[in-house]
Amino acid sequence: MFRNLRYVLFMVILTSLLLSACQPTEVIKTVEVVKTQVITQVVQGQTVEKVITATPAPTKAEPTKAPTLAKGSVQINGSGATFPLPVYNQWTFAYQFVDPAVVINYQGVGSGAGKKAIVEGTVDFAGSDSLVTDAEYAAGKDLQMLPILAGSVVAIYNHPELPATPRLILDGKTLIGIYNAKIMNWDDPAIVALNPGLKDKLTTLKNKKITAVHRSDGSGTTEIFTKYLTAVDKNEWKAGAAASIEWPVDKAGNGVGGKGNPGVAAVVLNTPGSIGYVELSYAKSNNVPFAQMINAAGKTVDANDKSTASAMSDFAGSLSDKLTADLVNGKGEGTWPIVGYTYLVIKMKDMKDCTKATKLVEFINWALTDPSAAKVAGDLGYSVLPKDVQTKVLAKLNEVSCAGKPVVINK
Repeated sequence: MFRNLRYVLFMVILTSLLLSACQPTEVIKTVEVVKTQVITQVVQGQTVEKVITATPAPTKAEPTKAPTLAKGSVQINGSGATFPLPVYNQWTFAYQFVDPAVVINYQGVGSGAGKKAIVEGTVDFAGSDSLVTDAEYAAGKDLQMLPILAGSVVAIYNHPELPATPRLILDGKTLIGIYNAKIMNWDDPAIVALNPGLKDKLTTLKNKKITAVHRSDGSGTTEIFTKYLTAVDKNEWKAGAAASIEWPVDKAGNGVGGKGNPGVAAVVLNTPGSIGYVELSYAKSNNVPFAQMINAAGKTVDANDKSTASAMSDFAGSLSDKLTADLVNGKGEGTWPIVGYTYLVIKMKDMKDCTKATKLVEFINWALTDPSAAKVAGDLGYSVLPKDVQTKVLAKLNEVSCAGKPVVINK
């Protein structure tokens, strides 16, 4: 009996040892902060998870636990653009300390999906960098776009053979060539000519093929990016300027799609030799290198809050009667050329819950006027609205009504 028992114990221990030997010796894992996308790979027998972060971790000085929600609290639901997702994550977290009776839930699902949701009435507000179309205005009946911030779209890249400095320099015509599949290699003369400091590296790279990464979903970031390509040369860029297009580079077999800004960042991070486009904060928070650009004034510029603000200044006074404007390819010497407003889309008169309508308007007013909200945006690389634009947005916000009565907010 004891001999059999010893045999059973021996087999259990042996089996356990064999199973543990088959497991990876180390798992690399990063814990998400607020919104992340996890990409899992197996590298040399080890499971590696790369995390694409939409929101940088709170600093030690920030509270780590939100206050208890007050009884009778209101939940406001929104969805849409991933372009402003990093700042919306920070704002909605912080706002629980401003008004504990409100919890704001925002899902970054893309501008197209956000606009569809507000038209269908399944969310209280939408985020969009893509303009509401005439058909969407007609279907939604009561929609209003409100510019909230401006942000820069940058060309991120991944090539292990390139140094951290000097960074790559690109221009509009080169980006058109890449996404038209006419520039398919890193040592293309157009890229080499823009990067004399990288000439030796570019011409001796082992991996010369460029993989062009783009959004696979309806995207305001794509609309801003393709409006820029169109503004640079509409005769060369014939694929159009819209939230969703047929990419020439896909037809050439050289393109890859990613869902949302996090998806594009993830594909670029996991694809050596790739170039993609994302909102600036995704490049900064994930430490992905992004190219400098030669702007319309012929100057080499970097993407930051100042060059974004310069783009807004270039288009001062161009706000339409629907409070929209294009901010691409501005003429200023310090202007980043690929810039766009990010908007909230709200109902002006048709919200059924008047308490919720009031709380939403109060939140938007806080986001537009509070200095701490502005600092969070600036730290992430966004730019706040110019005074003249902010004044028009606040005036429109004061026109929101519910049940036939103006929404009165506690400022």
